Amino acid sequence: MIQKIKGTIDILPDETPLYRKIESVMREEAQNYGFGEIRTPTFENTELFERGVGDTTDVVQKEMYTFVDRDENRRISLRPEGTASVVRALIEHGCQSEPMPLKYFYLINCFRHEAPQAGRSREFFQFGAELFGADSPAADATMIALASSVFRRLGLSGITLHLNSIGCKNCRADYRAALVSYFGSHRDELCDTCKTRLEKNPLRLLDCKSPICSAIAQGAPKTIDYLCTDCKAHFDSLTRLLDGMGIAYTVDPKIVRGLDYYTRTVFEFIADGIGAQSTVCGGGRYDGLVEELGGSPLSGIGFGMGLTRVILALRAQGIADPSPVSPRLYIAALGDEAALSASVITERLRRTGAYVECDLVGRSLKAQMKYANKIGADYTLILGDNEIATGRAMLRDMKNSTQTEVEIASFTLP
Repeated sequence: MIQKIKGTIDILPDETPLYRKIESVMREEAQNYGFGEIRTPTFENTELFERGVGDTTDVVQKEMYTFVDRDENRRISLRPEGTASVVRALIEHGCQSEPMPLKYFYLINCFRHEAPQAGRSREFFQFGAELFGADSPAADATMIALASSVFRRLGLSGITLHLNSIGCKNCRADYRAALVSYFGSHRDELCDTCKTRLEKNPLRLLDCKSPICSAIAQGAPKTIDYLCTDCKAHFDSLTRLLDGMGIAYTVDPKIVRGLDYYTRTVFEFIADGIGAQSTVCGGGRYDGLVEELGGSPLSGIGFGMGLTRVILALRAQGIADPSPVSPRLYIAALGDEAALSASVITERLRRTGAYVECDLVGRSLKAQMKYANKIGADYTLILGDNEIATGRAMLRDMKNSTQTEVEIASFTLP
């Protein structure tokens, strides 16, 4: 038997109402904050992600699904995240000439070749938002508030905001030097991957998952101790804004981004009780990314939120899945003529926007009534030879078992 590919998931009809509910909340909140939906291709030129995600990252080096386009003989990759594609589209369509800020959101599927586990699959679904052309702390606070509003609307508690600043190019040079000096004194203890990072991308040593490297990182210099005057003022203003908005946060020096185009604010929302993959949302400011991808200098900040992890958090907190949609009417038919009439009436009522069902598999009348009850129909209409002959039938209210006689030809739902 052919089975789904390892690391992918099937979302069956009894699960999709929860996905639709979450996606609806995300869309509504994004629109309330003035964000418009953008849709970009599922695959792009590999170079876009090498430059936009970073060719030294695990995502690009180990996790991307890359292949050669048979027509153009070029490398193509399935998107591992959403930001790079949005920036590419912004540049390609000349959006930088539009009034600022630019606000986009998206609901997409992404692909990474990772070890599957709870909250991590090789195809995953993400809500993301990006804001361009505003470098003020208020823009950072807006993005954090948008993510926070989604969790609040969904009824989630126990979601904590972890916040940090990684400074700018001016102050990060001093911090980088301090990191190299600190980790260099522990070089013999580092894992092989971190020994390479020490030379190429020392900030990434701070989020290594190796227990030994993690223990060493606990004593590493903190970015906020090396901020220049402007970056410190930006971070202080952001925390005051969050305080004013009533959004609690923890300053967490372990949150970093290793690439040069990331600047200042970085943040993550962490969920309790969902296992190792507890980061349900991650974001940050990337003021150098648009220029890195060929556009004019333009500030940017964004985040990505994993739907699967949000669902894990909802279920861990016992927040019930939405009830499946039930039909307003089930038409039970006995006999060929009645079955024909049932199909015709069902289609007529569906064209009014109602959810109506009738038998398609040849059940007995008793089995049809049992099925109508199982799927939670509000009403049933029973048709037989007598009803077809008289043009009248009994409409039963399934909640209180009352019956009303109705004209079949002119029947409409209550």
